[in-house]
Amino acid sequence: MCLAIPGKVMEINGPTAIVDFNGVQRDVVIGLCPNIEIGSYVVVHAGYAIEMVNEEEALKSISLWQEMIESEENFDQTNFF
Repeated sequence: MCLAIPGKVMEINGPTAIVDFNGVQRDVVIGLCPNIEIGSYVVVHAGYAIEMVNEEEALKSISLWQEMIESEENFDQTNFF
């Protein structure tokens, strides 16, 4: 399964950027998004920013990811089987 995660560009360092994913920051290659700016939101897959997205869409997606994480943390496996 392939996942693409939205994050906020915090710093640009030549061909890479520091992107924040809900408090976790990673170096990301930004060559596929030439017009990227600090504060932009990008969708990242396998360490590459593959698309810029508007803030509203990024925040919606981040919220859904957070809901899934919280749901997984609260999942009671004792009643699953």
